[in-house]
Amino acid sequence: MQNQTAFPRPLEGVTVLDLTIALAGPFATLLLGGLGARVIKVENPLGGDQARNNAPYLGERGVKLIRERDDDISVSTINRMRNKLGVTLNLKHPSAHKVLADLIRSADVMVENFSRGTLNRLGVGYDFAREINPRIVYCAITGFGSDGDSGSGKAMDTIIQALCGVMNTSGDPEHPPVRIGVPFADFITPLFGVIGVLSALRLAEQTGIGQFVDVSMLGVMTSLVAGEPFDAMERLGVPTRTGLTVPRLAPFGIYPVSDGYVAICAPTDGFARGIFEAMERPDLADDERFSTRDLRVKHVAEVDSLIEAWTKSLSMAELLARLEAAGVPAAEVRDPQVAVRDPRVVARGETMPLTHPQYGVVDNVYGMGLPIRFSAAKAGYDQPPPELGEHNQMVYGGILGYTPERIEELRAQGVI
Repeated sequence: MQNQTAFPRPLEGVTVLDLTIALAGPFATLLLGGLGARVIKVENPLGGDQARNNAPYLGERGVKLIRERDDDISVSTINRMRNKLGVTLNLKHPSAHKVLADLIRSADVMVENFSRGTLNRLGVGYDFAREINPRIVYCAITGFGSDGDSGSGKAMDTIIQALCGVMNTSGDPEHPPVRIGVPFADFITPLFGVIGVLSALRLAEQTGIGQFVDVSMLGVMTSLVAGEPFDAMERLGVPTRTGLTVPRLAPFGIYPVSDGYVAICAPTDGFARGIFEAMERPDLADDERFSTRDLRVKHVAEVDSLIEAWTKSLSMAELLARLEAAGVPAAEVRDPQVAVRDPRVVARGETMPLTHPQYGVVDNVYGMGLPIRFSAAKAGYDQPPPELGEHNQMVYGGILGYTPERIEELRAQGVI
């Protein structure tokens, strides 16, 4: 790796106007901020982003479920608002439009994830932004897209997981649908938003014209579900929900050991032979039921039964040692608290201890890092989350050039 200080941060010089709330939008702007963009987070002065009130909280005495002091900060806020400048602006106030227009003139990108049409109804949507700044890249992350039928229009991660079909791809067929524990729709949709923003920025550099980047949570999640041929397999007699294993890749899935569970992935003939050798049953590789993957898929219940009986007789350490010696991909199924502290990901800055802006490291709490590394550029999160309106003076005075008197007037009127 080259010296990471040799170049500026990848998005240095790009200004992002962040009108997002909750998780999907703030995660998109968090990524842009980690890549070096100047992100101006706009919040309602009457309370700010709802994530500021998400339990748990981090304070002087560590993590807690209930906010006890004014300086207790939501872990969600620490995770999502790092590397952002925080300003307040009441978009419903008649005088806010002029201030927002000035912010848009100073920006390259504008990101919002309100319910579809919310900013249009306030008169400050894409048409407003484009008229002020034709080069603006405006990204709207919505539940159902900016056109067509939005149903109720109310989209949260669990709602999208329910509608996209993903809940019925995990678990056993006789059990209820399974919600992915990580808010997957809220995390994966912003990745496509960032891809769209970076692509539109490239076009703006070439043409001088911005873009409306329209990303739908339902569309993103459903497109990912469509990446697996679930319906085709159903027609061929393989159920969509197959529990702990993936029959069409057999042997492939989660198997019990005496002290936990292990993931084993042996979709090729070579890997399958490795399992049989580790089991001290090399004869199974020539068994007419298991000699090819198609045959193993046909006799999946039998091969899985043999493997499960073997894995249950061993400890995690014993099983992994045998499979590693045989060259078979396998791993312990770890708890999240262990996984996020893996020295490999911590060393690469992919997860990191969360610090309180005032008190530093006060508890053993880990959060998101930036899982992108560059050979000759710096990226990551090194600035704490702002207090509500912390950078009003810096942004309105330093960037927009408002006088102290103008700023105080806006504050007195409830605009900021």
